[in-house]
Amino acid sequence: MTPVELSRTVLHAVRRAVDEGELAVAVLPERVVVAPPGPGGCGDYATNVALQLARPAGQPAPALAELLRTRLLRTDGISDVVVTGPGFLNISLDGDADGRLVRDILRAGPRYGHSDTLAGQTVELHAAHDARAVVLMDAVARVLRSQGARPRLTCAGPPEDAWVRILGVPSDIPAGTGTSTGTDAPLRPVPAPADPTPLGRDAARWALLHPAPHDRPHIGDSQSEQHLAQRETNPLFRVRYAHARTRALLRNAADLGFTPEPGLLTSGGDGLLTSGGDGLLTSGGDGLLTSGGDGPLATEGDGPLATEGDGPLATEGDSPLTPESDGPLTADGDTQGLIQFLADHPRVLAATAAHRAPDRLARHLVAVADALAPLLPSVLPLGDEKPSAAHRARLALAEAAGTVLAGGLSLLGIDAPEHL
Repeated sequence: MTPVELSRTVLHAVRRAVDEGELAVAVLPERVVVAPPGPGGCGDYATNVALQLARPAGQPAPALAELLRTRLLRTDGISDVVVTGPGFLNISLDGDADGRLVRDILRAGPRYGHSDTLAGQTVELHAAHDARAVVLMDAVARVLRSQGARPRLTCAGPPEDAWVRILGVPSDIPAGTGTSTGTDAPLRPVPAPADPTPLGRDAARWALLHPAPHDRPHIGDSQSEQHLAQRETNPLFRVRYAHARTRALLRNAADLGFTPEPGLLTSGGDGLLTSGGDGLLTSGGDGLLTSGGDGPLATEGDGPLATEGDGPLATEGDSPLTPESDGPLTADGDTQGLIQFLADHPRVLAATAAHRAPDRLARHLVAVADALAPLLPSVLPLGDEKPSAAHRARLALAEAAGTVLAGGLSLLGIDAPEHL
């Protein structure tokens, strides 16, 4: 169950309580916020919906929370609900919730997160006659379509031939004034300071879309080089490299005779994340994540992720990543962090569509890629080790992450390569 689904489940419980006369509220909330529990909380998610409804319902928040708790416990996918503090609901999902999320992603493929929320709605978009504005409009239109809307695009002037050939914007965008009834406010992001087309389609679109519309893109002179550099300081490289690594892991696993299978991410002391005592990621196998120096990430085909300059890939905090002997595969919460980002993908797409802000999706993809990195060294068995259920589960999680990255890049109009 994703956070979006859990939010809907809690809201459904509230509505059922109102319909059946257990709760009297004149105006129901449009949505319920669920988030990781705060201090004193427990479980996977917490919500303060009982506190929000207590005054309009004329009931004490703890009593209202207990009413909702009883209803939520009847829901498939929820294993426990605990009321804490003044009336917080702390919700625990059942043990296979992560496995179900991975299965849902793999079943949907790159369309994971797509919905019909905006079905039947026609959205009028208008852009200034500017490369960045037209690329932004194209990306917004792609995301709107993923949510079921029918975008109609106009531009202050016909798109330039180079924008169509190199940047991949539609050639049939009609000229218009953007003054018709129902048209969104014109898209007028801060223009690029230089021509983005020399970067090529993928790097140029990323350079134009990754910054928020009110921020100036880093294009021109030496700034353009950062978008083409194959090193960890380039967020586009990290996203595309992470996707390529998941595809390489699937190929390597097939050579070893095993396939992905969602399940529990448990460890048996085999090939997990370790540290050399300085907080850096290392691995005892081949073709995996290493950091033997102080430099940017470099790649050669399907080979190891190595370093060759300055800027090590370090863990957050001061403690190194180490595996628990028989516990869940976590690295200071890194795996759960990845799962949370994957579960949040549908919400990010909905927010990107609502706010006409592809930079939200771009930043989300960077977060997914960075959260995926610590998992990669533990996916394949090392040496004479035989593939286990844990390896198959990690491979499935890695494939799910790669699927989200590919789908997100596609909505931005950027290629997700099989090899890098």
